[in-house]
Amino acid sequence: MEVDGHTGDADFDHGRRNMRQAVLSSVLLREVMESSGSEREDSDPDDPDVEEPTRKRGQHVQESTRPKKRARAANGVSSEKEKGGAKRKRQLPAVAENPDVDEDLIEVLKHKGKVVRQAAAKWVERYEANPDVALEELLKALFQACGVKSDLNTLTWTEVDIDDAVRELVDIAKQDGLEDYLGSKHRDFRNFKDNLVTFWDSLVRECQDGALFDQKLMDKSMDYIIALSCTPPRIFRRVATLLGCQLVTSLVGVAKRLGESRETAQRQLNAEKKKRKDGPRVESLNKTLSETHEKITTVEEMMRKIFTGLFMHRYRDVDADIRMACITAIGSWISAYPSLFLQDLYLKYIGWTLNDKNAAVRRSSVVALQELYAVDDNIPSLGLFTERFSARMIELADDIDVNVAVSAIGLLKQLLRHQLLEDDELGPLYEFLIDESPQIRHAVGDLVYDHLIAPASGGSKSENLQSQLERLLQILREFSGDPILCDYVIDALWDKCKAMKDWKCMTTMLLEDRQSDELTDRDATNLVRVLSASVKKAVNEKIVPSSDHRKVTLTKAQKDLIEVSQKDMTVAMIKSLSKLLRKYLADQAKVAALVEIICHMKLELYSLQRKEQSFAAALQLIKDAFVKHGDNQTLKACVKSLAFAASQSHADLQDSAQTILKQTVDDLSSKLKSAIGQAGETEDDYSLTVNLRRMYQMQLTIQVTNESLFADMFGLLDDFSNLEDEVVRLIFLNMYLHITWSLSAVDPHNPDESAVASLIASRSRLTEHLNAFMESALDSWEQGIPRNALTCTICLILSDVWSLFSEAKLAPTKLRALGFCPSEDVLELFWRLCEHRLAYTDDAEEEVTEGPYAELLDEKDMIMTAAAKLVAHDMVSKEFLGPKILSHYAQHGKIISETVKQLLTRVKQNMSVDDLSDFYLNAMKLAYRRHMDEVSGSDEDLTQSPSFAACKELAGRLSSSFLGMARAKYRPSIVEIVKGGINYAFRGAPKQLSFLQGGVIQFALKLPATDIRDILADIEPRVRGVDTDQDPSGWRPYFTFVDLLREKSAKHEAPAGVKENAARSRRRIAKKGVRGKKLFEAQETSSGEDEIEEVPSESDNDHEEVEEEEDDDTPLYIVRQHVKPSRSHVNPRPNLTRPPALDATREVSSPSADNIEVEEHDIDAGEASPAVPMFDVAATEEQLPSKRANWGQSHSMGEQRPRMNASWRPAPLNLVQDDYFSKASSKDNSPSNSSDVARTKRIRSKLHNVPISPEEPESAGGFSEF
Repeated sequence: MEVDGHTGDADFDHGRRNMRQAVLSSVLLREVMESSGSEREDSDPDDPDVEEPTRKRGQHVQESTRPKKRARAANGVSSEKEKGGAKRKRQLPAVAENPDVDEDLIEVLKHKGKVVRQAAAKWVERYEANPDVALEELLKALFQACGVKSDLNTLTWTEVDIDDAVRELVDIAKQDGLEDYLGSKHRDFRNFKDNLVTFWDSLVRECQDGALFDQKLMDKSMDYIIALSCTPPRIFRRVATLLGCQLVTSLVGVAKRLGESRETAQRQLNAEKKKRKDGPRVESLNKTLSETHEKITTVEEMMRKIFTGLFMHRYRDVDADIRMACITAIGSWISAYPSLFLQDLYLKYIGWTLNDKNAAVRRSSVVALQELYAVDDNIPSLGLFTERFSARMIELADDIDVNVAVSAIGLLKQLLRHQLLEDDELGPLYEFLIDESPQIRHAVGDLVYDHLIAPASGGSKSENLQSQLERLLQILREFSGDPILCDYVIDALWDKCKAMKDWKCMTTMLLEDRQSDELTDRDATNLVRVLSASVKKAVNEKIVPSSDHRKVTLTKAQKDLIEVSQKDMTVAMIKSLSKLLRKYLADQAKVAALVEIICHMKLELYSLQRKEQSFAAALQLIKDAFVKHGDNQTLKACVKSLAFAASQSHADLQDSAQTILKQTVDDLSSKLKSAIGQAGETEDDYSLTVNLRRMYQMQLTIQVTNESLFADMFGLLDDFSNLEDEVVRLIFLNMYLHITWSLSAVDPHNPDESAVASLIASRSRLTEHLNAFMESALDSWEQGIPRNALTCTICLILSDVWSLFSEAKLAPTKLRALGFCPSEDVLELFWRLCEHRLAYTDDAEEEVTEGPYAELLDEKDMIMTAAAKLVAHDMVSKEFLGPKILSHYAQHGKIISETVKQLLTRVKQNMSVDDLSDFYLNAMKLAYRRHMDEVSGSDEDLTQSPSFAACKELAGRLSSSFLGMARAKYRPSIVEIVKGGINYAFRGAPKQLSFLQGGVIQFALKLPATDIRDILADIEPRVRGVDTDQDPSGWRPYFTFVDLLREKSAKHEAPAGVKENAARSRRRIAKKGVRGKKLFEAQETSSGEDEIEEVPSESDNDHEEVEEEEDDDTPLYIVRQHVKPSRSHVNPRPNLTRPPALDATREVSSPSADNIEVEEHDIDAGEASPAVPMFDVAATEEQLPSKRANWGQSHSMGEQRPRMNASWRPAPLNLVQDDYFSKASSKDNSPSNSSDVARTKRIRSKLHNVPISPEEPESAGGFSEF
């Protein structure tokens, strides 16, 4: 049927208006019932007068839709539902108009989220009736959404010049403040952002066939949104950016619908031309095609206008949320409308923001790229982009933020799928298999499996799994030097690699007699590690350390899955465990991992399958391994497995296990007794040493009751004085464990007197021997012979014995007879021995990563902890030992400093003011004495020595505990410390006067002016009549001390009028007509109390800030004030050394564009979010970047380090030097308190044989925001 084109359009418009009216009327009944605030008076649902109009409206809805369908058919356009648009539900008839729709738009946006779409449709009707009035209403709603609270009826916003209008809005914001609806946490505004976006999206959809192309509505709206996005108030920019991005998103939907209509019209035209060359139908279709094309062109011009006027400025805004919104939006635009946006002109912005200093923005860029690379059709257009930015994508896998790194690894996985990366580019990425973060480790594991392991699959299932294991072993060869690193790799790959869950395949490969070139001994060792780790993973046991110690609650399905996995593993191991143990019994590198497998099996399955003999055979082999080997790891695994089998098995299995365990203990006791009897007969004490080590590992798990054996150990110490330190250590450890087991066997409520007496005798004998060897060790240290291992063992055992038998702890119990307290002489020897070990540094210690001496790495920390716990729990006199420990606060690294800090916090809680001053002062005196002993006889400047620097650092750390409110609380303590320090410094003056500079001054500057004047009055008479010119260098610390106190006192004594005038002048300069921010509008405060002064701009250099927050002029404080704080590290990652390609600290730059230099003005924020700065002073002029893609390097990239090789950069601008994107370190290089992280760092350092790089300071030239 042929219809005239004009008639069809008229019918179409008429039908659309009827349809809109019907839709508005159809939802009223439901909305009225749901809305709590809209009560209707005199309404009865059963009233027949209401039902009849409802039926008529329903008929009107059906009739009003028909012209619209006819009009679409007449225009040759398909009536398919729009793709990507909101799917409209068929509405039921309503009884009356919804009053919520007629409210002010801002009220609907704030409180009536359910009728936002209807409000948009209603506004479109008002616009069609009176465009000027409706547009005025829309603009006012826009300004109110931006937070403007004042009356907006002073101007006709549709007629006034936009620049003047925006300038007026900024002035209103300065005078009356803004409401931050977007950032508010108020309950009423929780959905404001969604409502605002929905309203503008609905408005565009409602106008897409009419007002959208009238060159008034969209032009005026876009001009205002773009203008608001360039204003100083941050709220303006946030709202404008949100709406601008949403307009482009909605216009993309319109363009896609129009594109579908154009394609449909083109198909119909082609079909019609085949039938006839000319005619009304062909003419109508040609006209429709031309109009649709013009509309698409207009819509695309609108999108370009917003992109150029808003996006190109705001993607570099100082607000990270604005930047992230821009990047998220452009990613969705490119994905949804690639015909326009999928080109380098737009892609480059995502590439540039990969260097953003904010982690959320970097991640949004990566996520946007993931969506693009997920579509195969996009890949050809992404070739040049990938070439330019692939290096940065690889670097992001090492990002400081874990979420960014994980997302970047997922992006690299997509690049590999499309073969856009070379294998040699991913070399550094494989090292993240041993990363401390489990998220990164598993992400790289998925990538490695898909790229390296899975491609090896082929053939039958068994061949497939075996080839996977062979590829896995090739990877493990790179880490086979350390079993811990292998565990990290296995943990990263275990979830995806099915071969690691095939027990039969792994055991078959281990049991086969294969050629050496197919499965070498190193590969067999790694495969055993894979088997052992897979067994642990099968029962949900962690194989690598984790910083997350929260208890994980498993669901029933997860528990059932673990049980099934454990059952399958046990069935497979029952058949092969004994064979594996028999084959590798003599192999120390493999036997420990195989022995531990039995601890994870369901032992009852041995009985169910009638395999009791296999169970006994496996335990007998474990016993043989215990006897054959002497290393701690194997011995520990054997004892653990035997004890587990003896306690967790049942019936006949338990009897068999207990019998084998008893035989093991008896045989060990017999061998050890024999070795003790043969001591001294041969020069080699190997038999004695290894059996003592076996007994020590046995006693760590079970109690050995053989009193004669332990008596022989004491006799060995009595008879021989030239035993090796390792033998002495093991004897002490065994005796200590024996005494501990004996103490646990005593009933605390009804103790046996004979057991108590025997325990006292054993303890006394042990302490006597410990004291004797402590004196021997001290003599060796003083002769320059270090005895590290023995020293550490003696100190730890003494600390534990004093704690277990503490007189203060046991006094209230029936075991008070066991309590005792060491004398001060013994404590003095104990601390001297501790100090010798703390002062000793051996480079070899840092090279040890694993093995029997790995525990020596933490010897210093263990010794300090052993001494600190005695003081913290009042086991010994804190006045005697406490200052000695505190004097080492700043000498031995961060870990020991943290230990001392915790001790100090504990001690301060229960210490009086006088005791605290003596505690601090004595600690500083001890540190100063060590300094004087070290520099005695030296002619150099004593204040330049490292020991004097340690004294100053100690005083600085101690004085820093008196900041804030603690300064007033502990003021008497500070005064006593200063006075006591002065008296100490003047003993034999001027010999010790440097103590004033090294310890006292930091505390003196914490005092108020009155106390400082008293101190000056006390110290100045001390030098009267003294000729200080005889030794000017000796008296210099005194004069420095006095000058600093006088300067501090003079600062406090400034005339009140001068200070008030300075403050008044400062406020006058700072305010410049801008009112202070009222944090809470509803509260009335007194004169200017809540005003926040604006920070003066850089041009105001003629005055300085005079006000004092808290006078803290100590040297440490002054240093802190001048050092820019480093980036805060939220989820610490291990400081692992990278290859040179990823070793340097990243410096990131951005394209030069307009840069809003922020200077936060003070605006009334109402109850919104007072903590967030809202007002930024923009640059005096704005300049847009070039629209064309420029591949030259910008001037800001000149400061890049060589590692940044990406050359795709925009043309530089001459307006402002861009410093916005600051450096972003690729890794957190700060020292971590986690022992797991520290161990991983040492392992990686050893692996690459390169030192761990120190942390590079963050650039001080980055963009700062007030």
